[in-house]
Amino acid sequence: MGLGSTAKKLQMVSERAEQMYKQVQDLTERIVRLEEAVDDTHETVTTMDHRLTEQRALLVALAEEQGLDGEAILAEAAIDEAEADDGDEAATSDEETPPEESAAADASE
Repeated sequence: MGLGSTAKKLQMVSERAEQMYKQVQDLTERIVRLEEAVDDTHETVTTMDHRLTEQRALLVALAEEQGLDGEAILAEAAIDEAEADDGDEAATSDEETPPEESAAADASE
């Protein structure tokens, strides 16, 4: 009877080891696919960054050709964008405040 239960336990351990091996293989495949996706995304972002740089240079040249200060226009646009982002963050932080805290803050003001 001791050998029978030992054989059952060994069989269970063997089956569990097979399951774990399959899981490790699946995880390995997922990691490889994820690495490939990250590499593809990196290439895409690098290409887009290069194109954006070229377009910026072209726009500055066109602006200067028209007698405008292209760098000043781009700087002003960056400031406007930063201000808009700050406004979005303020609105988001207000939305995240629980109603109880918001009411308490309003009452203390």
